[in-house]
Amino acid sequence: MARQISVIGSGAEWEAAAEEVGRLLAEAGCTVVTGGLGEVMAAAHRGAKSVGGTTIAIVPGERREDANPWADHVVVTGIGHGRNLAVAASGDAVIAVGGEWGTLAEVALAKTLGRTVVVLDGGLTVDGVRTAATPQEAVDVALGLRS
Repeated sequence: MARQISVIGSGAEWEAAAEEVGRLLAEAGCTVVTGGLGEVMAAAHRGAKSVGGTTIAIVPGERREDANPWADHVVVTGIGHGRNLAVAASGDAVIAVGGEWGTLAEVALAKTLGRTVVVLDGGLTVDGVRTAATPQEAVDVALGLRS
């Protein structure tokens, strides 16, 4: 079974970093899981697809069509922000890129579930959560290649 890593976050200014994270994860053989919508989520999927990776979108609404165009598999939840639990739980680890309150909720859920969580520098600041200076470092930490 392929490792699944959840990429969470928001903010158009974070798209380049998220795309690199998605690409690096796919190159490492991981499936990239996101909340399935735009900005960071779409960029992470776009990066994964650029190197032939596999993506999963867990959307908050009731329509598969709401997922970004780089999603291979779409999970329709119909539960709004409640889908954050599914995103956090579906990753073997979680990488946060940018983000706001929804991202913070996903970080908290992932930590509660015992997942490795890493936040890209310049995004959220959360006590007890590892930060990474670069997308490569974030991926390495998520995959257990760096302590």
